[in-house]
Amino acid sequence: MPVIELHVMQGYSDAEKSRLCEALTHAVRIVVPAPPEAVTVMIHELNPAGYMRGGQHRTPAPALADPITLVRDYLTAMEARDIDKAGEMLGAGFTMTFPGSAPMTKLEDLIDWAKPRYNHVAKSYEGFDALQTPGDATVVYCRGTLSGEWPDGTAFDGIRFIDRFEVTDGVLTRQDVWNDIAETKANA
Repeated sequence: MPVIELHVMQGYSDAEKSRLCEALTHAVRIVVPAPPEAVTVMIHELNPAGYMRGGQHRTPAPALADPITLVRDYLTAMEARDIDKAGEMLGAGFTMTFPGSAPMTKLEDLIDWAKPRYNHVAKSYEGFDALQTPGDATVVYCRGTLSGEWPDGTAFDGIRFIDRFEVTDGVLTRQDVWNDIAETKANA
């Protein structure tokens, strides 16, 4: 039964502390073969007046935004074709690669690339997973199925997909997409 004790400065919201406890529970389970209910996480909050580092009182850094929420918001904006809103979530040097495409850097390029492939597409999500890389990026995977309409007006649904995103400093910096659109269309 792993027990994790964490000391943090006062100032994080209950929701942020819950996210932290959940992340620590998952992190320990990568190494220790324990079910979630066997992992205990305890957060001890410190009053900033009772904490110094380098001879100076410190305040807590603001919590990072939830990367899964960022990815969901981006995908929602893209599905609604709110390109301006989606573009605000992209960082400098953003690249995206879709099946059969060269890397793209502009959302308009993606829309132009997709036009001959389908009239519209929507995603149904089965799950999201986030993990921190050894570097600065957080990786978010989302998976589920696609539905929509082929250029001839025929409907499609149940097409598997996985998207992998990298989030750095609160913005999207990379998107890689895998799906079965080509195989499904070839068999239609």
